[in-house]
Amino acid sequence: MAIVDALLPEFDHEIAATRRLLDRLPDDRLGWQPHPKSMTLAALSEHIGQLGVWGQLPLEQPAVDLETMTRPPDYQPLASKAALLAHFDTRMAAARAALAGRTDAELMAPWTLRRGAREFFTMPKASCWRTFVMNHLIHHRGQLTVYLRELDVPLPSIYGPSADEAM
Repeated sequence: MAIVDALLPEFDHEIAATRRLLDRLPDDRLGWQPHPKSMTLAALSEHIGQLGVWGQLPLEQPAVDLETMTRPPDYQPLASKAALLAHFDTRMAAARAALAGRTDAELMAPWTLRRGAREFFTMPKASCWRTFVMNHLIHHRGQLTVYLRELDVPLPSIYGPSADEAM
């Protein structure tokens, strides 16, 4: 089996579960944060969507230097559930398209994340996808479930029934 044939179903499953969770965002509470050091609900949700870009970068470049990455000068935070969902859908579709059709050789090529001279890691692109993209997404989705629980928003099933929803 090709590596991509193992990664795509996992990606599709995790993205569908994450989309169901994001669909529960309360528009009137997007500025809420559980602690002053925590992201707001909107910022966390936007970050989750932005991980789709990180799904593309390792597949399209041999390395990324965080020193050279900046937001566009006209950047405005996403301020509605509809905008956050559209952002997520667009970014994840682009990440999936970047992954589809990749060969094992492409996925085993090394990828490096650095900030200037400081190298954080170099690993095969497939490993990067599993750890830095998928695990990162799942980690922040877990945070989002806690945020929504604190706001008393019913949670969808993810890997099995939730306290609010049977499978």
